[in-house]
Amino acid sequence: QVQLVESGGGLVQAGGSLRLSCVASGHTSSITAMGWYRQAFGKQRELVAHIGSGGSTVYADSVKGQFTISRDNAKNTVYLQMTSLKSEDTAVYYCNVEYEIGYPDWGQGTQVTVSS
Repeated sequence: QVQLVESGGGLVQAGGSLRLSCVASGHTSSITAMGWYRQAFGKQRELVAHIGSGGSTVYADSVKGQFTISRDNAKNTVYLQMTSLKSEDTAVYYCNVEYEIGYPDWGQGTQVTVSS
């Protein structure tokens, strides 16, 4: 079992930046990929960015060039650096970890609100 705690969300003006962090604890040696998803009000949860165990990354088209995902395996932490934020980036952002076997785990979510 892995526990995930996200932080770094908040209220920011359009054009601003935020960095989200997600710290994993527990049986972290079983983690392979890590990622960030978001869910805006009334919409489905969607992938924002994903980083594999080797560091390969995948981004949603909507955030390419704007967001950067990274991970520090020594700290069991995944980050999402968000820049040039827009109102459409407003959502609850969820951390996600995957394993070779079994279902992924999710964090509790952190709210990001971008005011225009």
